[in-house]
Amino acid sequence: MIHHFTVFKSIKFFFLFCTLAFLSHVTFADPPYEVCSTRKVYANQSSFENNLSNLLLSLPSNVSTSISKFGNTSSGIGLDRAYGLYMCLDFVSNETCHKCVTNAISDVVKLCPQSEEAVVYEEFCQLRYSNKNFIGSLDVTDNIGKDNVQNISEPEKYESAVNKILNNLTKIASFNVSSNMYATGEVNFEDKTIYALVQCTRDLSDTNCSRCLLSAIGDIPGCCYASIGARVWSRSCYLRYEFYPFYLGETDQTSSSAKQGRKNNSSKIWMITSIAVGVGLVIIIFICYLCFVRNKGIWQSNKISKDFPFFDLGSLCVATGDFSNSNMLGQGGFGPVYKGILSDGMEVAIKRLSTCSEQGSEEFINEVMLILKLQHKNLVKLLGFCVDGEEKLLVYEYLPNGSLDVILFEQGAQLDWAKRVDIINGIARGILYLHEDSRLQIIHRDLKASNVLLDYDMNPKISDFGMARIFAGSEGEANTATIVGTYGYMAPEYAMEGIYSIKSDVFGFGVLLLEIITGKRNTGFYYSKSTPSLLAYAWHLWNEGKGLELRDPLLLCPEDQFLRYMNIGLLCVQADAFDRPTMSSVVLMLMNESVTLGLPEKPPFSVGRLNVNDPNVLDSEDCSVDYNFLTVSDILPLQCP
Repeated sequence: MIHHFTVFKSIKFFFLFCTLAFLSHVTFADPPYEVCSTRKVYANQSSFENNLSNLLLSLPSNVSTSISKFGNTSSGIGLDRAYGLYMCLDFVSNETCHKCVTNAISDVVKLCPQSEEAVVYEEFCQLRYSNKNFIGSLDVTDNIGKDNVQNISEPEKYESAVNKILNNLTKIASFNVSSNMYATGEVNFEDKTIYALVQCTRDLSDTNCSRCLLSAIGDIPGCCYASIGARVWSRSCYLRYEFYPFYLGETDQTSSSAKQGRKNNSSKIWMITSIAVGVGLVIIIFICYLCFVRNKGIWQSNKISKDFPFFDLGSLCVATGDFSNSNMLGQGGFGPVYKGILSDGMEVAIKRLSTCSEQGSEEFINEVMLILKLQHKNLVKLLGFCVDGEEKLLVYEYLPNGSLDVILFEQGAQLDWAKRVDIINGIARGILYLHEDSRLQIIHRDLKASNVLLDYDMNPKISDFGMARIFAGSEGEANTATIVGTYGYMAPEYAMEGIYSIKSDVFGFGVLLLEIITGKRNTGFYYSKSTPSLLAYAWHLWNEGKGLELRDPLLLCPEDQFLRYMNIGLLCVQADAFDRPTMSSVVLMLMNESVTLGLPEKPPFSVGRLNVNDPNVLDSEDCSVDYNFLTVSDILPLQCP
């Protein structure tokens, strides 16, 4: 007879499989895309609502009588005045521009009801309004990047060609007076041609136009790495590149056909999912029967398909020499990690989750569901997973240089200043992708040096998503009674109140940045009673104008660069989450030295040491566990077939 526990586990993993199956067929809509303020809303029948209505009614007529593809206006007086702006892509006709803006007005009312600030991006235009005067001001927050469904075979070479043409067009659009802040161009790439377009809203100065486009270019690796084409929408500018001359009216027939096919299929997805749930119990019983009779686990194929990369336990046992200690790469918060070599010669890293812990199952499901949908060059790639009875294993790409903490704190001489800067920038782009550019807004919640791995070329890749959480829609923050993370990297509002948001990850990144440029750990650092941590000591030196004293004397680096990076790090670790920049602002500050940096407020000098006698608080550097469940899960010997 099948045990209830086995049935429960089978049900859980059946629904995991169904969820993955559904997610793999989700189609993401074409424009419009919207960014709406949810915290700033206006009341019905208010003066601002009346002014906004008048503003939106006036815009289509402005477009139809205007020769240009750009316009801005306002309506009302005083604090309730409404400001608006539209921009059409310069290559479209006036008629198309008029229709596009009309659609945008209709869409913004539906998509952003009662928002005091909103922007809507259509196929050929964008519309923006606010209760504040933004005309002439640069805004690069909440950029939206979308990639083509097809990928390129040589992404690094392709990215270099794309960056070259986009940077050239940026100079033309920004500083050539006759360009009207619009430029198109093409460049050869192997046997094809890359066609590109950039455009700024014409209320910007030439310098701000350049800054906006450079920021958008910086977003490409996060949203669209290896894609043959991409678009990035910003409040103040727009860029696009493809393998066909889209700005001459031509279309990509292959992409259009694929898109139409996906639209036809999308109407069937919900019906298929409903049927799957309806017959789910029958399938579960059958799966349980196979588990009981054959003792082969829930899934028994090496790789069921490309979309569902399951590995059987036997092949992983062979790959790791029966999980011998000689192949152990390290011990993580949820279990050991082994090096393995698959039958095709591929080197992999295999994480075995702790047994006898319900938390392990939940973290496993969470990590699989998240990482299978994430693709970025600065995130560790999940190749597949294995479920066999109580055994749960994750199979990752193998990164030969191990974790950043070992290289940085034990072998720091290997990292010169240029490489440290590359690592910082790579980590920043990876976090930005999680926060703003992935299909799901993701909070990592455990950013630390040991969760950053390095590939053959010392490029950083963020790992360990077992504690990550998805934010739905425009949700700003969440609260939890279950605090997870690592002492020394946790933001104070999270460690003490359980409140987490994207600013929690910004704090962790700031700690990482300071550790990378100094080669010193935040945890375990002690200079004096008044400066008991690296953050405290860095703040003390910064306030005294002695920031360079924190620099490793063996590290050769420009003094101004060191101080700039120290400034950015201190901005990220400010005690008040509201004062910390977003990751998009951080990336802009890192890539553009002309961006003026603010003065940081005081960081928290002690995060995590609330009460060492409190059973709900763990004071440990490397343990990433649920603070409310401090029991240790045993790692039992694997029974390899």
